Amino acid sequence: QVQLVESGGGLVHSGDSLQLSCAASGRTVSNYAMGWFRQPPGKEREFVAAVTRSGSSTLYSDSVKGRFTISRDNAKNTVTLQMNSLKPEDTAVYYCAADQAWVKIVTTRDITALDAWGQGTLVTVSS
Repeated sequence: QVQLVESGGGLVHSGDSLQLSCAASGRTVSNYAMGWFRQPPGKEREFVAAVTRSGSSTLYSDSVKGRFTISRDNAKNTVTLQMNSLKPEDTAVYYCAADQAWVKIVTTRDITALDAWGQGTLVTVSS
């Protein structure tokens, strides 16, 4: 099993940038498709972005497309979410998740059904 720890959250202003990192330990992260999810205050958790095992393909939710970039470094066992042009509606707890099945990462409504997920990191965007 792989263990995931997110970092990089914080308080920023609207229009700022922030980079989240997910450090994986345990099993080799290259065996897993990786994704980021978020849960805004008082709302359900939602899909943000995902990257395939090799990093060759990515997928984004419509709400972040063009502003966020997901990438991975399998040699360092890390996954990064670069967030630009942040908006107040991006305020949420962001979770990193992993699964050996790409289709599960991009279709699940419940990250607890995936192979692994982290504890989350809070991003707050003020207007």
